[in-house]
Amino acid sequence: MKWTKTIDASCLPIKSWCEVVEAGAMKQAENLARHPALRHHVALMPDCHVGYGMPIGGVIAAKDALLPSAVGVDIGGGMVAVQTDLPAERLADMRLRRRIQDKLKERIPVGEGRSHKQPQQWEGFEEYLDRNGQVADFVNALDRKNLGTLGGGNHFIELQQSDRGFIWLMIHSGSRNLGKRVEEYYQHKAKKLNARYHVQLPDPELAFLPITEQAGHEYYRDMLFALRYALENRRRMMALAKETLCEFVPETSFVQEINIHHNYAACEEHFGEKLFIHRKGATSAKLDELGIIPGSMGTASYIVRGLGNPESFMSCSHGAGRQMSRNACVQLSVEECDAAMAGIVYERWRPYRRYGKAKGHLDLSEAPQAYKPIDEVIEAELDLIEPLHRLTPLAVLKG
Repeated sequence: MKWTKTIDASCLPIKSWCEVVEAGAMKQAENLARHPALRHHVALMPDCHVGYGMPIGGVIAAKDALLPSAVGVDIGGGMVAVQTDLPAERLADMRLRRRIQDKLKERIPVGEGRSHKQPQQWEGFEEYLDRNGQVADFVNALDRKNLGTLGGGNHFIELQQSDRGFIWLMIHSGSRNLGKRVEEYYQHKAKKLNARYHVQLPDPELAFLPITEQAGHEYYRDMLFALRYALENRRRMMALAKETLCEFVPETSFVQEINIHHNYAACEEHFGEKLFIHRKGATSAKLDELGIIPGSMGTASYIVRGLGNPESFMSCSHGAGRQMSRNACVQLSVEECDAAMAGIVYERWRPYRRYGKAKGHLDLSEAPQAYKPIDEVIEAELDLIEPLHRLTPLAVLKG
């Protein structure tokens, strides 16, 4: 841990694994420290940066309450990684890596708004509907078509080389539009409920649902469904990625698979009581638990083992963390971004689809320079995790 800050005696301490926290994220952490439903302290992971209501890279413990904004809209956003026994030199030829990536693009819908043409079958849909009916329209045609798709933003599929000389596959994705609708629906309910009971909050975006309320119970149920959907979403894409790799390199076999979330809430025991631990852009790091901490598209990712540190609520970072906003990335040059991707197969930078200052520019918002140096992030949390494998990118398919 880098430092602890106490605002005043009425507030929770803020415990940080960052040397410096940007002003906006620090203000959000201070709001959390004043929240009436939170307990013990607020933990900031070394990839911390400003988010919606709560910082990305934040961990909090709520007593008998759930905060939809402290999970976020990408419920179940997370990582899946697969280790192979394939020597890295087998994919030394960039032309081969390009062919593998092109085949993946044919098989997996990639990007915002991209989905399968036909609804996908999954027993999870029917189980949810059998138990709950068509609740809040959380199983619709879009959800069925989105299952097994990557999405946009910082979601990715990568071919990687480990420091031990073997190929790994890694995917970052979540619950797609389903998680967004769940968060927005229950965030609205939480605000109305808090207003009805005249709850004083440091920020209205930190509205919460008591688990004893029907809405709290229903949010937890639907969040867990979105988590299950996200796991299945990643599993399906990884199955296609493994199949594709084997088509090009038939001798490939697979050693282990890790599939984890980094946006969720879970009922856990910490400091002798049951609490709802909210990890927003943070990963569980219980003792001996395997985790995945990705870097940027041009830098290393890590497979790690949790150390179970209670001070972080047994959590660690979920990635490198942004150090530049998406709009601020217009100041980067294409030449420096291309140089950071030397030797890696990737899609060329596309025109920015946002408006404002970025209009007319190429979208460099996912370039390596937009993110904190991953090795510094890992170094800052060696009391939370033990690095097991360092993985460097060979081919990157971005959403």
